[in-house]
Amino acid sequence: MPVDTVLHNAKIYTRGRIVEAGLAIDEERIFKIAKETNLPPASTKIDLKGNLTLPSLIDPHVHLRDQQLAYKEDFFSGTAAAAAGGVTLTIDMPNNKPVTMDSKSLRERMRLAEKRVVINVAFYSAFPENLGEVPSIIEEGAVAFKLYMSQKIGGLDIDDDDMFLHAFNAVGKMGVPVAVHAEDRETLENMRRRMEKAGRKDVEAYVKAHPPQAEVKATKRIIQLGKKSSAHLHFCHVSSAAALNAVLEAKNMGLPFTCEVTPHHLLMSSEDLKRYGTLALADPPLRTKDDVKALWTALEHGSIDALASDHAPHTMEEKEVESVWDAKPGIPGLETMLPLLLTQINDGRLTISDLVRLTSEKPAQIFNLRGRGSLDEGNHADIVVVDINREYKIDSSRFYSKARYSPFDDWKVKGKPIKTFVNGQLVMDEGELVAKPGTGQIVRWEG
Repeated sequence: MPVDTVLHNAKIYTRGRIVEAGLAIDEERIFKIAKETNLPPASTKIDLKGNLTLPSLIDPHVHLRDQQLAYKEDFFSGTAAAAAGGVTLTIDMPNNKPVTMDSKSLRERMRLAEKRVVINVAFYSAFPENLGEVPSIIEEGAVAFKLYMSQKIGGLDIDDDDMFLHAFNAVGKMGVPVAVHAEDRETLENMRRRMEKAGRKDVEAYVKAHPPQAEVKATKRIIQLGKKSSAHLHFCHVSSAAALNAVLEAKNMGLPFTCEVTPHHLLMSSEDLKRYGTLALADPPLRTKDDVKALWTALEHGSIDALASDHAPHTMEEKEVESVWDAKPGIPGLETMLPLLLTQINDGRLTISDLVRLTSEKPAQIFNLRGRGSLDEGNHADIVVVDINREYKIDSSRFYSKARYSPFDDWKVKGKPIKTFVNGQLVMDEGELVAKPGTGQIVRWEG
């Protein structure tokens, strides 16, 4: 009997090396990786023309919006953007409207997504008011919980350490990670009041209102609580050298902590805000060149666990405002992350094995996404084919995301995702979406 699909004439990254081979797919999984003469017959054969074939990206930090925020992004537009960017699994953040924070809101969000997504999607939940509901949220399928320390999102009092510890213990028992946005609420509010009192409303004032001290204070607070619990704590979008050092010290002590950084914190600094203004505004904001250097050093030493886009789409009306305090922070990153990282490979700053580890293998491990993150026989056939030598300019007017803006607009990049396969099905071909809503699947926690 023939298999469903054979991809041939490829350079496949598998088990730490690149092999010239083909790949057979059957019933949504990788059936065999071998020389073409050793592959089974197939219903469909696709010539990859010698291009590099990688495990597709798993992006653990994505805001897909939808529901009452569908004017910014919806499940279809967001996952289409992911497919165009070589991402086949996103983990959706819970700061939605309504907030995803109990089994009912999670179930409803999954029900809506199921009909609309073109890639696979997993879900975070915020913590519920009643921590006794944690097991039922996990049973519903949440792969992680998200804790925001800069503002209350969900049921926890973010000023109550005892409540945090109870939450960590409840989740730790179930083996589910907690992702943390580490910025201290009190510091942010005090600094913003100071800036507003001085009549400041420029982007530099926003940076001053989100100082590294706020990130460090929140990070150290979480580390101290983490020492008392068994929870796996994952620090989102680490942006400053001081916060990074605190996380790395904790990791060196053997604590079950991981961390991620974003392309925008690696490739831009606070000086770029003068050029890009609110289009480059994010939380936490862009940092100094010394902070950027520290992130790169940690990346080169293998101390960073994952790269994530923090895809956070807004409308242009929400970005182009007179006062920075009225601007919505967030950068759409699903369609730019892989091209920007491939460019770093071409420039010699990253290796292909770094890319795969940071964007596929490690995210799959952290969030217990079994059978994903690598091209191995038996794994889900989630694949991206890239033309490593193709040069072009980023053009946000062509984004599938509803957020058609980017501080990376007109940046020259070298390396482009040209085909994306989700569960063995071709969903993106040369920048064109070739899949229907509902092609993707909901990925649930597998304890």
